[in-house]
Amino acid sequence: MRPGLLKKEIWEGWTVQDFIDSLSVQLEEIMSGRSWCLPFTKKADLRRWCADNQPYYKKPISAVVNFFAEKYGIVK
Repeated sequence: MRPGLLKKEIWEGWTVQDFIDSLSVQLEEIMSGRSWCLPFTKKADLRRWCADNQPYYKKPISAVVNFFAEKYGIVK
C-alpha cells in the first residue's frame, strides 16, 4: 500500500485507516471461521460486505477493500 494512503480522508474526518479499524474485528471473525458468515473468497463479495458494514459511508472504498484482500490473500 502506498505510503500516506492510510491517512487519506474519505468522509468528514474519517480516514482509510479509520474505516479499516472499524471493520477489522468483525472481518477477522468472518475470515477465521468464527462467524455465521462464510469467509470471503472473491474480492467482489468482500467489496460489497465492506460497503455494507462500514460506518457512515456506504460506497466501496478501494483502499480499504485492497488492504483486506491483500491481508487475507483474496485475489479474484
